Amino acid sequence: MEDTIAAIATAMGEAAIHLVRLSGAQAQAIMGQCFCPQNAKRWQEAKNYTLYLGTFHERGQKIDQVLVARMAAPSSFTGEDVYEIHCHGGPLLAKKVLEVCLRAGARLAERGEFTKRAFLNGKLDLIQAEAIIDLISARTDSALKLAFSQMQGGLSKKIHELRDGILDIYSFIEAGIDFPEDGVEDLDRGELRQRLRRGISQTEELLAGGKTGKVLRDGLKTVIVGRPNVGKSSLLNAMLQEERAIVTDIPGTTRDEIHEWLNVDGILLQLIDTAGIRESTELIEQLGIERTRKLLPDADLILLMVEANVPLNAEERSLMEQYHPKVIVLANKCDLLQGKELKAYAPESVWLPFSVLEKKGFAELEREIKRRVYQGTLVQQEDLLSNVRQIQAVEKAKQALRQAEQALTERFPWDIISIDVRQAMRAVAEITGEDAQEALLENIFSRFCIGK
Repeated sequence: MEDTIAAIATAMGEAAIHLVRLSGAQAQAIMGQCFCPQNAKRWQEAKNYTLYLGTFHERGQKIDQVLVARMAAPSSFTGEDVYEIHCHGGPLLAKKVLEVCLRAGARLAERGEFTKRAFLNGKLDLIQAEAIIDLISARTDSALKLAFSQMQGGLSKKIHELRDGILDIYSFIEAGIDFPEDGVEDLDRGELRQRLRRGISQTEELLAGGKTGKVLRDGLKTVIVGRPNVGKSSLLNAMLQEERAIVTDIPGTTRDEIHEWLNVDGILLQLIDTAGIRESTELIEQLGIERTRKLLPDADLILLMVEANVPLNAEERSLMEQYHPKVIVLANKCDLLQGKELKAYAPESVWLPFSVLEKKGFAELEREIKRRVYQGTLVQQEDLLSNVRQIQAVEKAKQALRQAEQALTERFPWDIISIDVRQAMRAVAEITGEDAQEALLENIFSRFCIGK
């Protein structure tokens, strides 16, 4: 990391200000060439976390009046000397300031390189680095709160506690290998079993919270499905509170799926309105129906809309049987029942009396969505696993600990048990980046924008 990197850290376009960021061993020398402070004595005192007013120039040619923030190593975001140049907000002006820095010896930063340097210099771990991406891209208050907690190190603390517990198990096993006295063998194995179960319990707790965390971060892929003219597009429009989908009395109006995002009390839904499922001889409608069927296996939630006053057809019954754990049945047009009882044909599915026309059932639907996301319990919304990489790593650790417990039960030798425990340790180390491969780091930091 000998190179000094530079990038524009604000979105391009006309704005009040733009910010150009420098980080690296030559950052101070570059600023010495390009920045003429208004108060030279104050600049020479090199106080940290201080703003300096002055002129930015190249070989005496003035470019702009700027404010420069100085953050000296190691007390900066990257752990290196960092300077942030606040110039006026014209895109051409920001580019000229950046070009001067590059000609003075810096190189253009790659995507996420500032944050990557912070990770490599021990200023944050991989969980915190990923949380920065999530903080920037958060679409709900819940996702924002979760990302901020992770960035502050809340989840990292839990992972370190899990790692420390597994390390204690490994140390215990090594002691068993070094001191295999016959008189304490059974006692040692009993104590080891308790420690392994404690570690398994920790992983299960993390994974349980991970289901909620992933939903808060990524949202629920929610497919609205049903026969034609049952009210699917009307439901989409009502939930969005805008006329997003065309609604007519003509069956088969929706041919292709419509995607929209909706915030339901902190839970992000990716709503997908689909073509009505029925037998059709019209080619385009057939293609739309086939696309609807392909969406269902990957959906997190299926809103199956049926008519409350019409018996279920074979397709509706089949959908409920095949996907019942993630189906909510909306019995639309319940106002037409005229006092008759709603028939629940599939007890394992949740049935909600519904009327898009009369705005009935929306509050109940929201409560049911929240119940499913939070699994019927009040889940702490901070310090949760929230992405597939983290969840998969904890799952690997859990499986390795279970294998170790099974090997212990079958009275395998200590050194065989230690293999599984080492696998659990490596899996947990991957989460914070202590055992991260370059390919993994490249995959994570390439998702950042340039300048972050």
